[in-house]
Amino acid sequence: MLVRMQPMLRNGMNQLQERMAEAFERLSGGSTWPTLAQSYPAMNVWEDDNNLYAEAELPGVSLELLNIHVTAGNLLTIQGERQACDGKGVWHRQERGLGKFNRELQLPFQVNTDEVQARLEQGVLTLTLPKSQNAKPHRITVKGE
Repeated sequence: MLVRMQPMLRNGMNQLQERMAEAFERLSGGSTWPTLAQSYPAMNVWEDDNNLYAEAELPGVSLELLNIHVTAGNLLTIQGERQACDGKGVWHRQERGLGKFNRELQLPFQVNTDEVQARLEQGVLTLTLPKSQNAKPHRITVKGE
C-alpha cells in the first residue's frame, strides 16, 4: 500500500513546487527579481590573533561595479551590482538575482582600515582586515604576594 502512495505523494509535491514557482514569478513581475535579498552576499567571517577575515560569494560581479569600505573602524560595507548577461533569447529560468546590492556588517572589533586587503578571484571576494592594536589580545602578567 505504501508503494502505491509514494508516486501520488511525489506527483503532488511536484505540482506544489511548480505552483509555488509560478506564484513567485508572478509576484516578481516576470522572470527577473528587481533587487537582491538584503543578506546578499552571504558571508563567512573568522579571525586569528592578528586579522579578521571575510569571504563573500559574488558571482558575476565585475570589479568596476564593486565598492568596499570600512567606516568608524568596524562597519564593513560591500556595495555593487550584478548585471544581466548580454545574451539574446528567451529566458526559461532565472534564479540568480540581478541589480544593486548593499551589505553592511558590524565587525566584532576595530580594524586597521589603512591596511585592509581585498581580492576578487573566481567570484569570491576575500578580505583581510588587520586588527587594531586595541583589539589584539594583550597578555597580563600576574604578580604574587
